[in-house]
Amino acid sequence: MKKVAVVTGASAGMGKEFTLQISQKYDFDEIWIIARRKELLEEIAENNSSIKPVQIDLTGENGVKDFEAFLKTQRDFTISLFVNNAGFGTYGPFEQTPLERETKMVELNCTALTGLCSLVIPYMEKGSVIINTSSMAAFMPLGNFAVYAATKSYVLSFSIALAAELKDKGIKVCALCPGSVSTEFANVASNGARKVVKGGIESSKVVSHCLKRAFKGKKTAIYKLQWKFTAFFSRFFGRYVVARYTYKYCKRPYQN
Repeated sequence: MKKVAVVTGASAGMGKEFTLQISQKYDFDEIWIIARRKELLEEIAENNSSIKPVQIDLTGENGVKDFEAFLKTQRDFTISLFVNNAGFGTYGPFEQTPLERETKMVELNCTALTGLCSLVIPYMEKGSVIINTSSMAAFMPLGNFAVYAATKSYVLSFSIALAAELKDKGIKVCALCPGSVSTEFANVASNGARKVVKGGIESSKVVSHCLKRAFKGKKTAIYKLQWKFTAFFSRFFGRYVVARYTYKYCKRPYQN
């Protein structure tokens, strides 16, 4: 049986970094990397025969079905690590952001993430690991970031519950909750108005910390001490107060 790792959203950012670190530090027969941008996947897989690029748009129920169809084409494998990283955000007040972008965000960040977990669990054994990418935005409602924060709150809640349910099977589940990381996230979320994440840290540090935490069976991975303080103290602030404050004073550049 092939021992396989799977990384979604692998064409750039943290997904790419997960792929590189997994290939360098862990012993898997194959690493399946999944995203829409085939050329970028092929660049990552170049000169590494263990990395297998798979072009799938994972958005919504159709994306889940396409991933299921791909799994059915494979034989004799177990999924020892599944990094559920595909997702995106959108800056701006809800009423001013395109409805199609908001609904696609829910379909990718929540619907696809949930469906993919359901599909990979039957291929897992004791000791297997699921990493679901959540966010520091999961801990409170955020103005100018309303739908994204809500989707990541779902991911965090779902991941903790899934960890509890899969404990007896020996399958570990970890929610990655990063703050600002240097990826293309801001460029996508702002639709080009902000090219880089403000105050972003290196993705390599966040990914390395997450992998260590996940294999140790930790339920969350929060890299920076400042992020840990924010997560802890968020429970003492009114949810509406935070949402109103961030709406008024934490403007993010965006263009439709």
